[in-house]
Amino acid sequence: MNRMIGTASFGVRCPVIRQGDDLCKIVSDSVLDAAASAKLEIHDKDVIAITESIVARAQGNYASVDDIAQDVKAKTGGNTVGVLFPILSRNRFAICLRGIAKGAKKIVLMLSYPTDEVGNSILDVEKLYDSNVNPYSDVLSLAQYREIFGVYKHQFTGVDYVEYYSSLIKESGAECEVIFANNPKSILDYTDTVIACDIHTRFRTKELLKKAGARVVLGMDDILSSPLNGSGCNEKYGLLGSNKAREDTVKLFPRDCQGLVEDIQKEMLKRTGKTVEVMVYGDGAFKDPVGKIWELADPVVSPAHTAGLVGTPNELKLKYLADNDYKNLKGEELRKAVEESIKAKDGDLKGQMASEGTTPRQLTDLLGSLSDLTSGSGDKGTPVILIQGYFDNYTSK
Repeated sequence: MNRMIGTASFGVRCPVIRQGDDLCKIVSDSVLDAAASAKLEIHDKDVIAITESIVARAQGNYASVDDIAQDVKAKTGGNTVGVLFPILSRNRFAICLRGIAKGAKKIVLMLSYPTDEVGNSILDVEKLYDSNVNPYSDVLSLAQYREIFGVYKHQFTGVDYVEYYSSLIKESGAECEVIFANNPKSILDYTDTVIACDIHTRFRTKELLKKAGARVVLGMDDILSSPLNGSGCNEKYGLLGSNKAREDTVKLFPRDCQGLVEDIQKEMLKRTGKTVEVMVYGDGAFKDPVGKIWELADPVVSPAHTAGLVGTPNELKLKYLADNDYKNLKGEELRKAVEESIKAKDGDLKGQMASEGTTPRQLTDLLGSLSDLTSGSGDKGTPVILIQGYFDNYTSK
């Protein structure tokens, strides 16, 4: 019988990971045990995806609020600091904000509106439409914001983030001023020392601020880019990609994990004779259709992956072939014609009509999204994902 199942994604249960654990052994053992229990055979080009959380935990890549505060004070001078375009998140940013505020005398918190960078709303957009406010140019004070928009609570968390972030800053010992604007240069009317907290637009933001005459411009990627007091760090991403670990501690994005994915690939080859691909993944790059929140709060989907996961898909659109090239065929004749087209396809289909509509994203972004949706972020206990058949096509038997 011909093979009837294409791509399949399996969540793999693992032990709870602690600092110092041998992830290469644990991941390899867990995948092979799971495959045996489900009567799955490991194949060449199967993908093993590992959530960044357990990698960072095994590395012990943690930092405290005090570590953040010390670095902020040393790099900014510790007086008035502009905190620009943070995302609205108790898990992702609140602990970082505590540390930043603890390292400064005053924080000027500038929030984008009507949403943050990843789509979390900070006001009722209908009220914005009904107002005379121009979000492209207008800078609002906290009093103006409250007068026009009142108290706005996040639709999923029920948190008034304006009040929540203001309270965190004050509790950390700093004075707080809140403004609302979308032009990053607006912060320079309040301070010449700025920490740009946006994620995917940070390079442009920092460049604009420098050209506009800011004295000190940092990004989240510049905070804890090296260790302090024995803390964790991330040389490339700093605080970006961090998550709340405890009330006074963040778990940073994993560092130096290219060796891990390559070691797991070697271990699986030794134990199975098959060359699998391995990646570490964080947030998947997808958008929630209800809340309009873009899920990618990490700086990248995959901070490390084996060489076979570099690039984008090179696929033909079957429905295009069926509706155009082979519109007069059906049944077995149609199947054979489609299979022959797939077998004969070019190594690079970019720009060809027969590939139009296929997903032009990086393989790691696609696989990371699939893995993130499979593993979830709660109590499934499956921080490792086994993906089979991803690189197969209609001709695979």
